[in-house]
Amino acid sequence: MKKVLIIGAGVSGLGSAIRIKEKFPDFKVTIATKDITPNTTGDGSAGLWGPFILGSTPDDKVVQWSRETHDFFLYLWREGLAGSCLIPCLRVDKTKNPLPSWKHVVFGFKELNEVELEVWKSIYSMDDIQSAFSFVTFTCEPKHLLKYLMDRFYKLGGKIVQREIKSIDNLSDEDYDIIINCSGLGAKYIVPDPKVIPVRGQVARVKAPWIYHVLLDESDDGNYIIPNTDTVVLGGTHQENDFNTNICKEDSKFIRQGCEHIVPGLKNIETLFEWVGLRPGRDSVRLESGSMRNNKSKLIIHNYGHGGSGVTLFWGCAREVVDILTSALDETSKSKL
Repeated sequence: MKKVLIIGAGVSGLGSAIRIKEKFPDFKVTIATKDITPNTTGDGSAGLWGPFILGSTPDDKVVQWSRETHDFFLYLWREGLAGSCLIPCLRVDKTKNPLPSWKHVVFGFKELNEVELEVWKSIYSMDDIQSAFSFVTFTCEPKHLLKYLMDRFYKLGGKIVQREIKSIDNLSDEDYDIIINCSGLGAKYIVPDPKVIPVRGQVARVKAPWIYHVLLDESDDGNYIIPNTDTVVLGGTHQENDFNTNICKEDSKFIRQGCEHIVPGLKNIETLFEWVGLRPGRDSVRLESGSMRNNKSKLIIHNYGHGGSGVTLFWGCAREVVDILTSALDETSKSKL
């Protein structure tokens, strides 16, 4: 029986733990995490499916991982699980950019022609947009999704311990055969990986129950409006190398004024709370096997650096973690023959 330690209890850690336990039921799988829902970085996010802040991650991998997660959200939505919601989305830009590689993954993808663009400009009071596309996608709020994943993991016999891992090398003498590193921003220190940077995001959650449509401005200074099950998320920021987790008044003003310009009725709504999270940015997602410097017998699989796309990619990335693990175990078995 193999003993597996997963570092991190965000969507990536829980997804990897579930898929390993489902593939190898006899494995003893433990998650070690400093924070647990509802106190993780992801708990405050809108949970919108949509690749975002992924650096130079290969397009074929983004499509592969995001497609599998999209299929998973479709399953959750059909079963009425984890707060998964099917919702129309419009992504606009002040410049003309190539269409995304994942356009065939989503439902009803359509690039807007000039006539359609003028209609949306008038609806959203956005005269400066030059291109746009629409599609239907999912939101799956982490506050619901994480609870669902934890319950599913526990039912499989998994274990979660609240413990801060400060260095992977410190695990060299512990009784684990396999380490799955899903530490997100923490990978900057525990690997250590200097390529990992915080990408600060500030949002406001408001009460605006008449909003049923996602609007994303892809411009560097763009805002977004994302309905969730009970609230609407107004955003937002993506400030690289910013560790500040406090609410910034200038950002609050930028978010409110920008979103109110797009939908004037938002001037009259109630702000429930504001929130700041630090996304785990990297030049590309790291999903690969490795070994410990001072103990080559332990297999390590790194699964981090998902930027603003943790929810979008996690289930597909978890499948690849299982594939890497299976291949490694097969190679070990062959070497013993």
